[in-house]
Amino acid sequence: MGGSYERTLRKSLDWHLVLMYLLLIIIGWVNIYASIHSSEPSSIFDIGFRSGKQFLWILTSIGLALTILFVINPKFWEGISLPTYILVLGLLVAVIFLGTEVKGSKSWFKFGDIGFQPAEISKITTSLLLAMVMSRPSFKLTRSKDFFIVAAILGLPMLIILAESETGSALVYVGFIFVLYREGLSGWTLVAIGMAILLFILTLTCSPLVSMLVLIGLITAFNALDSGRIGRWLVTMVPFIVAMALLPKGSALIQENPDIPAALKTIKPVWVVLGISMASLPFLLVRAWRNKDRFLLMSCFGFLAGVIMIFSADFIFNDVLQDHQRKRIEVLLGMKEDPSGVGYNVNQSMIAIGSGGFAGKGFLNGTQTTYGFVPEQSTDFIFCTVGEEWGFLGCAVVILLYVMLIWRILHDAERSREPFTRIYGYCVASCIFMHLFINIGMTIGLMPVIGIPLPFLSYGGSSLWTFTIMLFIFIALDRQEKKYF
Repeated sequence: MGGSYERTLRKSLDWHLVLMYLLLIIIGWVNIYASIHSSEPSSIFDIGFRSGKQFLWILTSIGLALTILFVINPKFWEGISLPTYILVLGLLVAVIFLGTEVKGSKSWFKFGDIGFQPAEISKITTSLLLAMVMSRPSFKLTRSKDFFIVAAILGLPMLIILAESETGSALVYVGFIFVLYREGLSGWTLVAIGMAILLFILTLTCSPLVSMLVLIGLITAFNALDSGRIGRWLVTMVPFIVAMALLPKGSALIQENPDIPAALKTIKPVWVVLGISMASLPFLLVRAWRNKDRFLLMSCFGFLAGVIMIFSADFIFNDVLQDHQRKRIEVLLGMKEDPSGVGYNVNQSMIAIGSGGFAGKGFLNGTQTTYGFVPEQSTDFIFCTVGEEWGFLGCAVVILLYVMLIWRILHDAERSREPFTRIYGYCVASCIFMHLFINIGMTIGLMPVIGIPLPFLSYGGSSLWTFTIMLFIFIALDRQEKKYF
């Protein structure tokens, strides 16, 4: 009996995922110790310091993993998806009024020395409910009703988290778009998200006029590619494009001409572009309706959405984002130079990573780490410790482990016979990917510093528990299938 159980366990459990999980948490623990060693010289097991506390979090996380694998029935997770989602939504709202403010974000419950962040747990409950809803036999993402249900499941926690000023956690929810794409969402949705980001950046760094011209140009190009009538579209748009190109020069001449009435001088070129575009829109809508051209119809609505993004960019930047987030974005986009202010963290992080060279300076020998130049080095900036002490090779090993982990999750998800397991696996992979992309991006200066941990490596029980639970629920679901097939 025992031998049969061992054979079943060996074949059904994905030991590759378990091994990669253990390697990542050990690498994280060792580098947390390195990041606090100079300021807190102690044993790596000393629970009075962060390395010792992380060791306790690791032990409890392994306990959670074993419980999920061998105690809890995997079917349990699908059954509790809706009540836990509602419960966590309530906690997300409650923390706004009852929580403790940490680094400008009121998203933490504090119980003595222990902190609890509902935004972290919401990733698990949202993933479970999304998998439950989308795995129903009658579900079709292309049907409006089902699409709006999914949008509500993702949008509610995301909006509440934004209200907590926890922009980093909210941004992770964008990653669920990959799950929707796998389940049938059009690839043009990904293009639309990319366009929204591009328009936002162009509006901030250039002007609304430039954003409007880019928006019109992109939509024109997409329609030309879709219809296959590139020549006709270009001929149609040439006069319009020429007019757009001459607008800035024409505006300058109007401003310089004393004979032009003052009222006309107040008209900005962007309003002229918008007026012409809006006047053309009804004709395009009629044409799309008569020809049953769904792509042109969606392009018209896409144009309206783009206009809304352009003219709301200033509001989002100045009224939604916090002051320190605005400053970090300004530094990132080159709008301001501030190497000793809000850009200090990123500059020191890049110095630390760059100074590691190919093989690194060696364990506990990093000068940036030793002298504490990088703030939050054991949490949000743990990757720069890896870069300085273990060099390019160390960074490559860590990133490779993450890539292998994500690939293995997707591999198991695709081989799953149960839609719930497949969809949930994609949710887990998407969350890990977004954290990896944002965290490493901000440590090397490609993303604004928004305070988001590196899964399994960064210090903190809330993050480690969340990703451990997420991952091992999937491993348990995958194991359950392999036991019976």
